[in-house]
Amino acid sequence: MKKVFICGGASYNSVITLDQFPNPVAQTIQQCHFNETIGNTGAGKALNLSQLDFEIIFHTLIGKDTFGEKVLSYLDHPNINVIADIDPNGTERHVNILNSKGERISIFVNPNSKEINIDYSKIEKHIATSDITVINISDYCRNIIPICKKLKKEIWTDLHDYNGENPYHQDFIDAADNIFLSSEKFEGYRTFMEKLIESGKKLVVCTHGKEGATALSYKEGWIEVNAIDNFKMVNTNGAGDAFFSGFLYGYSKGFNTLNCMRIATIVAGLCVESLEISNKKLNINLVEQLFNTFYK
Repeated sequence: MKKVFICGGASYNSVITLDQFPNPVAQTIQQCHFNETIGNTGAGKALNLSQLDFEIIFHTLIGKDTFGEKVLSYLDHPNINVIADIDPNGTERHVNILNSKGERISIFVNPNSKEINIDYSKIEKHIATSDITVINISDYCRNIIPICKKLKKEIWTDLHDYNGENPYHQDFIDAADNIFLSSEKFEGYRTFMEKLIESGKKLVVCTHGKEGATALSYKEGWIEVNAIDNFKMVNTNGAGDAFFSGFLYGYSKGFNTLNCMRIATIVAGLCVESLEISNKKLNINLVEQLFNTFYK
């Protein structure tokens, strides 16, 4: 069982699903689908990877409140060890509005505090013993980068909807060896990917939602995969983290980049069939079965 250290966000979210986004005028909407659940990029990766039989050490921030208790209950899995520091601002909360195309508007109604007193030394021993280190783009996680560098740990990160310009992401871009992102706000992603590989990155993966994904590996070059149409979209929350997790599963098995991308596509497909950020049906046997169905 591979050990993965993950740091990053865990939130408790309200999710509103509409056929289409409302026009920006005052109005009353009387029908929608509504649910509340755990969210955020750290939690998404922790849950998906735990179901793929990784041992997870997950550092995150929660509040001393009922929402923090709910987050911890979702993370109550035998493969997940949660190390939580207390945010005095309370547990992070989002309101996500989705339409039938899978597009999303996220409103951070209770973001993390800007300054939090964290004893980073207690995290170091977990990073030292990890096989894979995932540093998400939560603001506090940039303070963990020097520990990874000190321990000579390869860093995986996920830039999500980076637009090629936002300076917030630069510390993570500079530090990471393997980078994931979305093309949602980034038409020039291919040029960006090439520059990253030229600068010494090992791998860059860009997801395109229902249009599939693109990878550029310093060893294998460009690789493209299509999305799988057989999965019925219910909710796109967490699909990117599921894709990332599926890729890491393939990588941990020594698969080539193409097959890692294919497994990632399957895990993301299972995610969008669920209201949660990880499909409760997800397991290694199901992934292997679907791989044989779609790619053999």
